[in-house]
Amino acid sequence: MTDDKTPVLVGVAAANQRFEEAGEGLEPIELMIAATRGAAEDASPSAAGDLLSAIDDISVPNGIWSYTNPAGLIASAVGADHAKTVFAEVGILQHTLVSRACSLIASGEASVTLVAGGEAKYRALRAQIAGIELAESNPADMPGAPSLAQDGGDEGDSSDPSVPDLFMQPHAELWNQVESAAGLGMPVGYYAIMDSALRHEQGESIDEHRDHMARMYAGFSQIAAANPDAWVREPVEAEYIRNPSPKNKMLAFPYTKLHNTQWNVDQSSALLFCSVAKARELGIPESKWVYPLAAAESNFMSVVSARRALHRSQGFALAGQRAFEAAGCKPEDVQHMELYSCFPSAVRVQMAELGVNAHRPLSVTGAMTFGGGPLNNFVFQATVKLAQVLRDNPGDTGMVTCISSFITKQGVALYSTEPCAGDFQALDVTEEVEQATPICEVVPSHVGDATVAGYTVLYQGDGPWRGVAVCDLPDGSRTVAYTEDADTMARMEAEDYCGRVVTLAGNVIINTQ
Repeated sequence: MTDDKTPVLVGVAAANQRFEEAGEGLEPIELMIAATRGAAEDASPSAAGDLLSAIDDISVPNGIWSYTNPAGLIASAVGADHAKTVFAEVGILQHTLVSRACSLIASGEASVTLVAGGEAKYRALRAQIAGIELAESNPADMPGAPSLAQDGGDEGDSSDPSVPDLFMQPHAELWNQVESAAGLGMPVGYYAIMDSALRHEQGESIDEHRDHMARMYAGFSQIAAANPDAWVREPVEAEYIRNPSPKNKMLAFPYTKLHNTQWNVDQSSALLFCSVAKARELGIPESKWVYPLAAAESNFMSVVSARRALHRSQGFALAGQRAFEAAGCKPEDVQHMELYSCFPSAVRVQMAELGVNAHRPLSVTGAMTFGGGPLNNFVFQATVKLAQVLRDNPGDTGMVTCISSFITKQGVALYSTEPCAGDFQALDVTEEVEQATPICEVVPSHVGDATVAGYTVLYQGDGPWRGVAVCDLPDGSRTVAYTEDADTMARMEAEDYCGRVVTLAGNVIINTQ
């Protein structure tokens, strides 16, 4: 028999809203509360109230809003009076919150846990366009903001409702000044650079690469069209995705707008976990149970330009290997998956590192462009949909992956309606990944020849602004350089610059060979 402390995902819900009038709709915390109540109803309408009041722990990741203790607001709204509240800053893996919720149950420290998140960016954007000011339930200037700590978190002041019991924050930088000086800032540029290195490594031409990405994203749009919780439910042709147009501008070559995550969404989600013993006590039908089999993550942080192999992610290779070993299965045993899809290189790198077949569906939601990519809780949206798919296909196995920042942190989680042979395991492979990841020194400038390791052309408005290249230097170090020369940028888009020798003057490309 399954151990009483085995964690099971018993309730899932997504809450979405779309409206025409500016100022209408629920604010983000109200969407999260709606999803939480929906998850309890999903588990068992008759036991929903008892399930909510029994919540021991609530985790919420930060978003594009100013709540200082959103978990506390959820607890108050649903009657989870004794729940511990957790707030995770951007840069903490969303999988970290899910693994923590499951581990608390497996250790006997909790019997019911909730992970929730949400955004109302579409609502805020509509209001901004209309000149309407929107209020939030818990403004940013509330007193008692917690002091910040590293990944392990910091205990807050439990007597102040605006302060979470635990605050979690990443401990290292996500980018450096060398990258910023060359023009990098938005994630799209970083991901396009990594994709150029992967394309070069895989031997694809620029046109083959663009065609490949367009077909992949057209497939995502088809999946989203069949997902009632997707943000965009109209299929999009590959040619339209591939080529820039007034409504699909080039952002960082070869990425158009439709290669990018869509974060202007009003979407929330909630995951309710409980122990097998609690599920039985509350009479939650086993047809609702989805078992977290295993999870593995890496929290090793390195800036993109310092990664010797721009096309690799040792974090996904090792996290995937450890998660599959713990669950007792292999990649080919996974029938349903959601590969984190903020940008094409994120998907393509995972496919290479996890051994995922290119001819199978890579998403159950429609991915972050079409399914919707709320800033810091898409993994929860994906897990909601995966749980629904697994319930409809008893005995199948599903996988949800996670990325933080620029493929900086990596997570892999496996689920099934059947428990695995052993206990649930949440594994941390950070130290292994750090040892396995080649890192190089990044210097601010160089005079002389360098070799391009990865590159992109950044756009502003309708035209190219800067070509940016991560360059290997003769002494083994790296720098990041740029050009604003129109002819050079045109060649960067027409020819493969990876492996090409360029001449630098400081951090400016002055000549190519």
